[in-house]
Amino acid sequence: MHAGLKITAYAAALAATFGTAYGVGQGLGPVVQDEPKARHDMRGGGAGSAHSEHESPPAGGLQISEKGYTLDLATPRLAAGRTADLRFTVRGDDGRAVTAFRTEHDKELHLVVASRDLNTYRHLHPTRAADGTWSIPLSLPRAGGYRVFADFTPEKEGAENLVLGADLAVSGAYQPRPVPAPDATAETDGYEVRLGGSLRPGAARALKLTVSRDGRPVTDLQPYLGAYGHLVALRSGDLAYLHVHPNGEPGDGTTAAGPDISFTATAPSTGTYRLFLDFKHDGKVHTAAFTVRAGEAAVATADEAPHEFSGGHSH
Repeated sequence: MHAGLKITAYAAALAATFGTAYGVGQGLGPVVQDEPKARHDMRGGGAGSAHSEHESPPAGGLQISEKGYTLDLATPRLAAGRTADLRFTVRGDDGRAVTAFRTEHDKELHLVVASRDLNTYRHLHPTRAADGTWSIPLSLPRAGGYRVFADFTPEKEGAENLVLGADLAVSGAYQPRPVPAPDATAETDGYEVRLGGSLRPGAARALKLTVSRDGRPVTDLQPYLGAYGHLVALRSGDLAYLHVHPNGEPGDGTTAAGPDISFTATAPSTGTYRLFLDFKHDGKVHTAAFTVRAGEAAVATADEAPHEFSGGHSH
């Protein structure tokens, strides 16, 4: 899968559309996912090849159209706290809806929705109708600007994996929030996840995430979308989308089912990134979120207060 990023004149557009506070719209919600491969790469906006020490991977999700395909978002705005169907279509260069997709990570298409401040994140798996229209019920907790990412590969000879992005406005009383401070430890649903490693612009670096519960390592993680962990990275500011593949996969004879989940990632540039890890245990998918600055080690900041995070899944 890919990674994407883009800066928009969102404030001006919303001011014109909604006024100083976001006006009344229609409902919204959260998401995440990953693929199991023995080799690792970070794909963005196209090719899925590995990158060298000095080559930065392309960023995905910055464009609404790429390589002859367009993300046609039929639901450009929703209302905070209300559930409504999010609908969209992937169209080819002939304007027709695409109805054939390759199955990757157990799904034909992965949908990620993230707020511009990177405090709310959702990894979703919508349903496709026969006419090519995708839809899923969605409820997002806060007003503001969001980015919708569609990660897919058309069922066509020579087609590459693509991540297309479109802006989504969520109406309601808007309260800006800062990106959470870097912290190497995250708590989610009673689990503690610790991040080891760092991101470096243009260079592959190892990331290790260790899962524990009640002070004990979790050694019986369950496969989720073909892997023990799924990691998505979004760049703060333009929300460049990076999908990081795990090192190893369930059943390969060498990859343990926890507590460690390892990845190799290359940041496309300096800057602040939010990492979202999905893992499955006891039949449920959990999401842990981290803030990392490319070029700096992932060091915990114990003096920082815990930051509220809104994450979720839909299958």
